[in-house]
Amino acid sequence: MKTQVVVNKADRTFICTTFSNGKKHDFRLYKESKVRCKEDILQELDTGYIGVQKIHKNSVLPHKKKKNQIITAEQKCENRKISSGRVSNEHAIGFIKRFRIISEKYRNRRKRFGLRFNLIAGVCNYELKN
Repeated sequence: MKTQVVVNKADRTFICTTFSNGKKHDFRLYKESKVRCKEDILQELDTGYIGVQKIHKNSVLPHKKKKNQIITAEQKCENRKISSGRVSNEHAIGFIKRFRIISEKYRNRRKRFGLRFNLIAGVCNYELKN
């Protein structure tokens, strides 16, 4: 099961979720889900979404080391800033992992995975608001 989550950085609430069966690359899931946001909204993504800048111009990706090349100190500093900005997203994902729906093997019906995940995301949003 592959899960993609869109998180609001300000209050760590879940905005949108997307699911797929089996192994699927992050960027392919992004393209197939057709989840788009306005151009003025900044998207902070990880290296699994290389190529998203063709679709969404206002997106930030970390620098990736190329074969037989090193990352400069300036690029490492930029990567550190990007990852420190994504910490709130990772905390929100960690909050969902406490329910063990994505941290362990899912043993129930796959047909109901999306429903259960969205219910847990709603509970998390409720807890974060109060």
